[in-house]
Amino acid sequence: NLLLPLYTYNFSPEEFGINTSAYAYVSFLLVLLTYGMETALFKFSQSEIDKEKVYTTSLISLMVTSLSFIIITSLFATSISKSIRFTGHPEYVVWFAIIIGTDAMAAVPFAKLREMGKAKRFAMIKIINICVYIGLNLFFILFCKKIYETPHSSLKPLIDHIYNPKIGIGYIFISNLIASVVTLLMLSPEILRIKFVFDSPLWKRMMRYAIPLLIAGLAGMVNETLDRILLTHLLPEKNAMAQTGIYGACYKVSIIMTIFIQTFRFAAEPFFFSHSKEKDPQKTYADIMKYFVIVCSLIFLATLLNMQWIQYFVGTEEFRTGIKVVPILLLANLFLGIFYNQSIWYKLTGQTHYGALLTIFGAIITIALNFYWIPRIGYMGCAWATLICYASMTVASYFLGNKHYPVNYDLKRILGYLGLSVTLYFISILIKTEFTAINLVLNNLMIIGFIVVVWKLEIKNILSIK
Repeated sequence: NLLLPLYTYNFSPEEFGINTSAYAYVSFLLVLLTYGMETALFKFSQSEIDKEKVYTTSLISLMVTSLSFIIITSLFATSISKSIRFTGHPEYVVWFAIIIGTDAMAAVPFAKLREMGKAKRFAMIKIINICVYIGLNLFFILFCKKIYETPHSSLKPLIDHIYNPKIGIGYIFISNLIASVVTLLMLSPEILRIKFVFDSPLWKRMMRYAIPLLIAGLAGMVNETLDRILLTHLLPEKNAMAQTGIYGACYKVSIIMTIFIQTFRFAAEPFFFSHSKEKDPQKTYADIMKYFVIVCSLIFLATLLNMQWIQYFVGTEEFRTGIKVVPILLLANLFLGIFYNQSIWYKLTGQTHYGALLTIFGAIITIALNFYWIPRIGYMGCAWATLICYASMTVASYFLGNKHYPVNYDLKRILGYLGLSVTLYFISILIKTEFTAINLVLNNLMIIGFIVVVWKLEIKNILSIK
């Protein structure tokens, strides 16, 4: 997200479409190549006496499949590049094969660090990975490009040897490749300082546990990323990548909501489990849901009512033509957040298969609606399909949860706050003037008004929280 303006102001929608499509494939393939082995490691490390054997068995398994993937994909890179509309760029396929393979191999060592409680080393390696990736992007796309285009720069002879403007968007992939390899090298102590032992019976038991997680993970990826893959295949080839690039850039604006949701999940899930033995935990869960929706509604409102300046982070005017998908995607992610919040019912009751079934249910909706709408209304169909998918999953989860683990959610307030935020957004459209400054003042007054309404209605509850 931080690098979005760098990409969209330096590359065309068609070029950025390649980036969007490529990383959609990466999401799928990473789930496929890790095949639930991280979670299996956590599970079997608790139940097996020989934890080291669990670790080495899962590590060897991932190393074999990842290296096989890199070799096979590289051998057929030309054919694969044509089939995914990267014609003329088989090198992209090879680079991504290495990226995906190295990231998959790193998954188990990272899981081991978490399992051993080595949070500092885990965080340090992750931060270095991000810094290397961002640093190389800035180096290639900004620094090298500027020096290359400056005829009399003293650095130009050096830059001419390491920078080729024809690579273009490929420098994003090269930066990722280097960052992934550096990460794997930093994990080499966790990989090399062990006795390589592969326990076949143990591996079979781990796989039986992991396969359902793989299926659920793939279904989740269908809901999250399939639309960007289908756009490149269901639209006419002449403009498919450009449309994918526009949609991909505007999609990233809605990630503002996703970041909050993921942060909330990270903090809330341990609390939900630890609080389950308390007196009347359902009341606490209901209150948390209400305040969660309040914050999400505020994010929805604050983003959309400030879109007149936020839109410039999306890129050039050509990219901004897709900004109309943002309200739909923000609302979709809000529903996804509610779904995650509701998921406590099947986790606490041990009926986690319902989570997989609900995700598969959403995936069926996603596939059907995208195949129907993309040829007719392009990326707007992707946005509406995402909203309907997550809303349907939320409603289905609510009714199933009422049957198995009833929580008395304050639906009147929840729907009221959600409805108020959507209403204020439509009011902002109706009262929009030709003056940006006036619009921003009026819009932010409405945001303040929303906060005042929430405060007036919730003050007693907020003050009563110990």
